[in-house]
Amino acid sequence: MQEKQSKPNFEFIALMASLMSIVALSIDALLPALSNIGVSINNSSSTDHQLLITMIFLGLGVGQLFFGPLSDTYGRKPIIYIGFSVFIIASIICVFATSLEVMIVGRILQGIGLSAARTISISIIRDTFEGNYMAKVMSFVTAFFILVPVVAPAFGKIILESMGWKAIFFMQIFFSLIIGFWFWKRQPETLHPEFKVPFTKTVFIKGIKELIKHKETIACTMISGLITGAFLVYLSSAQHVFEDQYNLKETFPYLFAALAVSIGLSTFFNGTLVLRFGMRKLAFIALISFTTLSLIYVAMFWGGTNPSIGVLMVFLSMIFFSLGFIWGNMRSIAMEPIGHIAGIGAAITGFISTLISIPIATFIGSYVTDTVLPLFMGLGACGVTAIILFLIFRQPASEVVKSI
Repeated sequence: MQEKQSKPNFEFIALMASLMSIVALSIDALLPALSNIGVSINNSSSTDHQLLITMIFLGLGVGQLFFGPLSDTYGRKPIIYIGFSVFIIASIICVFATSLEVMIVGRILQGIGLSAARTISISIIRDTFEGNYMAKVMSFVTAFFILVPVVAPAFGKIILESMGWKAIFFMQIFFSLIIGFWFWKRQPETLHPEFKVPFTKTVFIKGIKELIKHKETIACTMISGLITGAFLVYLSSAQHVFEDQYNLKETFPYLFAALAVSIGLSTFFNGTLVLRFGMRKLAFIALISFTTLSLIYVAMFWGGTNPSIGVLMVFLSMIFFSLGFIWGNMRSIAMEPIGHIAGIGAAITGFISTLISIPIATFIGSYVTDTVLPLFMGLGACGVTAIILFLIFRQPASEVVKSI
């Protein structure tokens, strides 16, 4: 068993990031292949193709609601093995899908399977670290994890052009087996026997009652959902925007990678700055930046015509740089007071966040057809709402000062 540690080690960070990276790989490597998959399943609608991205998040939200509490009962490791098994089966379903409906079912099941590794890795981090050190680890894990979105679209494009879109799913299976073996060999169980909680039908009710006691946890969970929903609009429509609106099919993977780098840099800087300034202060400043930049774009290009690709990239890169200071810190703030129910806590907060993000992504994404303006309108609206929630439910100033 691992005791609470004061400092993280590289292998732990790399392993936790790898567990999360399968999610990014399953999403981003598929982006260059969406139109090809559409041809195979006889569907040419770019709006329908967005569902192949957003629906995996639905699976992530639903799956963690069960895998989280099960990990509190049976331990972290066995549940991750079950999740990988579900993911492999779901990937095979996607390979043999002949319609949009079957492909969506496969993607939802992929998300359910991946939710085990994604959610429980957070629980493992919470088992092992506390407070600002937990935020520091989350930031480094996220920064490491961001390397996958940087290379995944280009990698997916290479696989697509050389072996076809089905090979992308087989590649995902291969990497899941490698990471699963590494996890089995090197990661000890972090849930001590005395902290195991029997799985009962009341576990969700008790978990929700505990969460309600912590208003800041609820607020930061809602903020995560708003910001994630806005980002999902970009993620699901990126292929359509760059390839169709800007006619940049060949350079799309590299533009996508450049924007992923901006998120990776900020998460890395967050890991080094959070112990000095505190996670609340950094998260709030980033929310202000995220929202202001989005609203400036809306004001400048209200007419609806897309600006040059250079201008678009500058705005997106600055906005996404803010994301790196938001995601890890908001999740850490939400988890801080509920470490005693880390599994069910991560599950319920993740599920609530997903319930908020999916409708936002689906609604706003349906308007990103001819121009990218609706994306920035959505980013701005979600940012304003997030700032209001943060101001209403933040800790008293004296408590924030203690955390800095």
